[in-house]
Amino acid sequence: MAVSSTQLPELLKRRGIRQTRSRMDILEKFAHIDHALSQPDLEKSLGRAYDRVTIYRTLTLYVEKGLLHQVLDDSGAMKYALCNHECGTDDHHHDHIHFKCDDCGQTTCLENVHIPQVNLPNGFKVREKNLLMMGVCENCSA
Repeated sequence: MAVSSTQLPELLKRRGIRQTRSRMDILEKFAHIDHALSQPDLEKSLGRAYDRVTIYRTLTLYVEKGLLHQVLDDSGAMKYALCNHECGTDDHHHDHIHFKCDDCGQTTCLENVHIPQVNLPNGFKVREKNLLMMGVCENCSA
């Protein structure tokens, strides 16, 4: 989801999140990229501006409030990406495919490519769907 810097305060306000400098700076990082970020990515990008605990708590809050969703990749590292406008506090709509590039290592949400329906046996209930595909992204294959 592309978001301009001017929209960020409104995104926080709509979800009942108090605006602080750290929250704005972290959200700003997600607004200007098209791939998922891990906590270490953010720590490196933000330098010494915020400690690890502040970044972790902000990421956790953003997931709880429907601003970010978690993205798993093959390394086991947890990454985060902006949710689309339909996500809320109680219901994330992120049943799209994630693609990790073998060359650049970036994981991208493919919002328009949905995870196919899977019929599970009786008694099984889905809480979350994750599908990771790997290969070479459009930037690296050009």
